[in-house]
Parts: sequence; C-alpha cells; structure tokens
Amino acid sequence: GGKLEGALQLDGANDYLRTPFIVDPAEGVFSIFVWIRGGAPGQTIVSQVNGANWLSVEPQSGFLMTGLIGPRGNDALVSATDITDGSWHRVGLVWDGVDRVLYVDDVEVARGSQRGLIAADGGFNIGADKGLESSSFWTGLIDDVRIYDRALAP
Repeated sequence: GGKLEGALQLDGANDYLRTPFIVDPAEGVFSIFVWIRGGAPGQTIVSQVNGANWLSVEPQSGFLMTGLIGPRGNDALVSATDITDGSWHRVGLVWDGVDRVLYVDDVEVARGSQRGLIAADGGFNIGADKGLESSSFWTGLIDDVRIYDRALAP
C-alpha cells in the first residue's frame, strides 16, 4: 500500500528504478515532489545519473538534503527536519532560478541562494544515488514522484 494507490517498496539491498533522461537542471526552473516512508541516513530518494543526488537523507542526521549544486561548487542544502521517522512525508525541491528550496509536508524547511546548477544529461535513479553506492539504496516506500518544468509552491 502506498500513499496514492500503490508505491515502490524497496528493500535497501539493490532495488531501484531507472528512467530515461527527463530534465537537465541547468536548463531552467523545475520542481520535484515525492511521497516517502522509511529510509535511513545516507540513503537516496531521487538522483540523476551523471549528475547529483536531487533528494536524499543526510548521512549523519536523517534530515532531508539536496546535492544539486552550482558550477562554483556550493555546498549541499540540508534541512533540520528528520524524514526517517517511519511516517509518510511529502518531500520536495524547487529551483526557481535563484534559490534551492526544500519542503517537507508542504512546509519550507531549507532555502539557499544558488547561481545556476551543474548540467546533467542522465536519467533518474529512484531509490538509489547517482553512482549506485550500496549504502544509498532506499529502505521503505517511494510513491508519486512528480517533476515539473516550473517552480511550484506546494
């Protein structure tokens, strides 16, 4: 059972879903929202092959983070909100061309200014990081992954 009519149930061992190319983060504004349940520090929700970990769990804290950075090598953006408590959470990232904004349960939890994002031309890994590191595989449920070509407020 998922949040919305079924979900990917991943065991944290080697399960994930790969998509073809969808979007280059350097090309313009976008939003991504996902329902998740479970997970553990260091695990990844959505990443881009030959790119960055778009939504993941910070390795020490269990907080939502994004590894999408700019060409000048800015830091990952990390929230102060635990998303690994076993409850359903709607997590999201919005890039409006100026700021990266993280959301948990439709509440803004982190914001950081950014001058552009690094380009990527790969597909998405849902439930694993960009390099398929064994510790990154998601343990839990991922449901209703939505990517938009505009900056949306939840």
